Amino acid sequence: MNAVTKAHPTSFEDAPNESTARAKHDDMLSPRFYTTDFEAFDKLDIGLVRNDWDQMMAEFEADINSNHFRRDGSYTEKVDVATYDPELYDELLGFFISSLTSEYSGCILYADIMKNIDNPEIKKLMEYMARDESRHAGFINKALEDFDRAVDMKFLREAKKYTFFKPKFIFYATYLSEKIGYARYITIYRQLEKHPENKFHPIFDWFKEWCNDEFRHGEAFALIMRADPSLLKGRNKLWIKFFQLAVYATMYVRDHMRPAMNKAFGFDPTDYDYRVFEITRECSKQCFPVLLDIENPAFHAGLEKLRHVNEASIAAKKRGGLIGRLQQFGCKLTGFTTFIRMYFIPGVKNELPAKVRLEPTW
Repeated sequence: MNAVTKAHPTSFEDAPNESTARAKHDDMLSPRFYTTDFEAFDKLDIGLVRNDWDQMMAEFEADINSNHFRRDGSYTEKVDVATYDPELYDELLGFFISSLTSEYSGCILYADIMKNIDNPEIKKLMEYMARDESRHAGFINKALEDFDRAVDMKFLREAKKYTFFKPKFIFYATYLSEKIGYARYITIYRQLEKHPENKFHPIFDWFKEWCNDEFRHGEAFALIMRADPSLLKGRNKLWIKFFQLAVYATMYVRDHMRPAMNKAFGFDPTDYDYRVFEITRECSKQCFPVLLDIENPAFHAGLEKLRHVNEASIAAKKRGGLIGRLQQFGCKLTGFTTFIRMYFIPGVKNELPAKVRLEPTW
């Protein structure tokens, strides 16, 4: 995949607080920071999708959420998180840290692309998307201040490892990240519309408008991919399938690690995840020629296997010692073989529509 990691130089030896350390930590499930081939971004040509592109850029310029990310209404006072059940407290803290890291990762990537290219259309797009992601990350960090656990984002930018991805991998992975982010946020928002008694934190009131930013970012990458048909043909279909499986599997495993939050929302985590998968797959029809067969029983069984493997790996790590390390190695091997078997589940062919743009109607 041509993915290598590098650490940005930093004058800090240790993270300044626990939440920053958690954001900095890298493992299979944690959000990563990325860098890419800026020259390739400079050469992008969106001529094939010109009309849709101009309409999308007008939406970015209108910036309808410019005043949205402010604490007002039900969210003017500091949230008393000390009253939370300890398990819910810890899971919500982890959710905020993971979400902030993901949003800030996009902000840094888009800002770095903007600074390193001359292509005026792509440069302007990256400026808009970095603007949005900066707002998102900052808003979450304000919520973390209620925990007295705000992330030091300057430290995080300097200390976090960066993974190099080819532009096409950025397109596939970031498109999915943005669309699945939309699906996650809108599904939570709709659940709390029906069950307002389950809204255990006021930040969820912001999710409807927030997820529309995520949706629009996904639209940008859909247009970039549709502007270069070669990205969606031949062996690239194999990569498209790989990234879909990687993103879905990561989400499934991670969501099942938050039982207290699922209970507070009134969610069955499996039902929630498959609803998110359905929305993401419907969105993906705009640009992906192959989709995952999420109804296949083997797909369901594979995700459950990965979940159990992750739980066993966590238990082995806690056990420690030689036996624990051997058990962790066995878990990694089982997880790898399970993923490979899932990858070879036949995909669903998709004929790309003539109309590329979608509306966030879910």
